[in-house]
Amino acid sequence: MIKAILFDLDGTLINTNELIIQSFKYAFTKLFNRDLPREEIVKTFGEPLRDSMAKYDADKADLMVSTFRVYNESNHDDIATIFEGVKEGIELLSNAGIKLGVVTSKRRPMTERGLKLINIYDYMDIIVTPEDTKNHKPLGDPALKACELLGVLPQETIMVGDSHNDILCGRNAGCRTCLVKYTALSLEELMEHKPDYIIDSIEDLEKICKDLNKKVV
Repeated sequence: MIKAILFDLDGTLINTNELIIQSFKYAFTKLFNRDLPREEIVKTFGEPLRDSMAKYDADKADLMVSTFRVYNESNHDDIATIFEGVKEGIELLSNAGIKLGVVTSKRRPMTERGLKLINIYDYMDIIVTPEDTKNHKPLGDPALKACELLGVLPQETIMVGDSHNDILCGRNAGCRTCLVKYTALSLEELMEHKPDYIIDSIEDLEKICKDLNKKVV
């Protein structure tokens, strides 16, 4: 029985791909006068921001993060957009009585801002951000925290995302996992992590839940 769906935010519900790329480029140009290739930036998608920055310069990671955020927060509402089918899919799931939550590596203020920007904030029963757990994706702690808050078991839950960190987080928590096909990452490489489901649109989740729950009945 599926009682809840947990969503990653960036790259899954809200399209911030270009915003993240431009924010990385801004930080590296300003601090190092270096132009970071787009394909290199894309490979960091789904990772906690500071971890990504520390790979380049551990001593300046905090400065890199703060510089990234200057551009990101200033341009967020002008560049970020909703993915096609997200609002419709969220409404279908909500109407079906499925509990909904967000599990993201983005800080809470920007998470709430993004959800409000694409008009789905009110549909979310809970939000789990890095402030809520000691350990983060790809460990299962954030998904387990979300299940606890929703009052559901991990096996009654599907974790949906666009990166390996989302799939691993869900699996490590004992949830079913689902990958969105519109990910900016290599689909072929992500499939090596064997998500339970792969979808073209968030709308597809309603049928998955209905079919699974029908089997239980």
